[in-house]
Amino acid sequence: MPHLSLLDKLPDRSGLDRLWHILPQARLVGGSVRDLLIGRDAVHDLDLATPEPPETVQALFEAAGIKTIPTGLAHGTVTALIDHVPYEITTLRRDVQTNGRHAEVAWTTDWQEDAARRDFTINALFCDRYGDIHDYVGGVEDLAARHVRFVGDAARRIEEDALRILRFFRFQARFGGTGPQDRPDAEAIRAITSHAALIDGLSAERVASEILRILTGPNLMRSLHLMADTGILPRLLPSADLPRLARALDVDVPPDDILRLGLLADTPDLAERLRLSGKQAQRLDRMSPSTLLHGFDAQGYETQNPLILAPSLGDHALRMLLSCHDRQTLIDRSWFAQAERIADISSKAWNTLRDRLAQLERPVFPLAGRDVMAAGVRPGPAIGETLAHLAAWWRSQGCLPDRMDCLAELKTRLPLSSQGAGG
Repeated sequence: MPHLSLLDKLPDRSGLDRLWHILPQARLVGGSVRDLLIGRDAVHDLDLATPEPPETVQALFEAAGIKTIPTGLAHGTVTALIDHVPYEITTLRRDVQTNGRHAEVAWTTDWQEDAARRDFTINALFCDRYGDIHDYVGGVEDLAARHVRFVGDAARRIEEDALRILRFFRFQARFGGTGPQDRPDAEAIRAITSHAALIDGLSAERVASEILRILTGPNLMRSLHLMADTGILPRLLPSADLPRLARALDVDVPPDDILRLGLLADTPDLAERLRLSGKQAQRLDRMSPSTLLHGFDAQGYETQNPLILAPSLGDHALRMLLSCHDRQTLIDRSWFAQAERIADISSKAWNTLRDRLAQLERPVFPLAGRDVMAAGVRPGPAIGETLAHLAAWWRSQGCLPDRMDCLAELKTRLPLSSQGAGG
């Protein structure tokens, strides 16, 4: 049945029409077709499949003045750039030998053969330039029934690429049924459970990419419990704290992948195991309750007691904390604190605290060692000691004294400083 309205949903199809003028047999494939069918507002990644081999595709585009990038000629993929928008065009393929991302493929002109090698039925749909849907695997029916199902034999699809295990949970969360009567595909669950050990051989980067996408997607707790039941979650995150993340979700923790990862799994080697970036690893470490952050006493000196965040803290105390701790760290820690004290303090109070942390300007102590030396203190340990006492005084005043105020306070301390310097 023609779906002439599908392509009309695209805000701008001029690039596609230009490609179709050159490759009239090409068809949209995968996620864009799925998203058009379910009426999603934003449709991204307009990828096409075509029976022409990649060298022919590249030559035709170049002859038409379209810039091309040979992004994956070995796998049949050419990227065309039209008005700075990328379009991936991939030649129809069949698998010769499969090994995750490094499968050996051969070109084909058989659309059904290409569909049979894809992961899930809802991702194996094609749409031609007339808006007609071509479905060789029952994907339209599965999409309507909110049923995520592997193409063909589930175990074989997983053996071809074990990352499909994690992709199943991601798509199940987004496109699977959520009612009490809805159950995930039984064959898929059996295959995932029996092949759970295969994920141990995946690269950390590929695993991290899927986990972070799962954490920001819908129906998160349902997905995580399903991952636990199939033995996948314990392999990836042995120390997963599902109740803590659930409590945070109950109070609307934002869809921040690193924050949610930290709430879920507080393990020292997590960032290294997932090969996260240095910035992500540092943030994870700082937000973790196992990383000790100190608070300050009324005189502005650091205490041996751990930092305790609470909505009752005034701006004076928050400025003291902001002067020594990163703003993002304090906001992250507030979510951990709220998840642990969910019954004690209202969500509104915690949100107000985070708003105040976001709006307060981060104070910066206005003096440096050269200022102390310019005031007459000789080089040596007394420089650091004097600065430390001055910084504590500055914090005790709510970090409000400016440079001139701090210099004036320095003068009142000079006799003691000079004595400490041996003068």
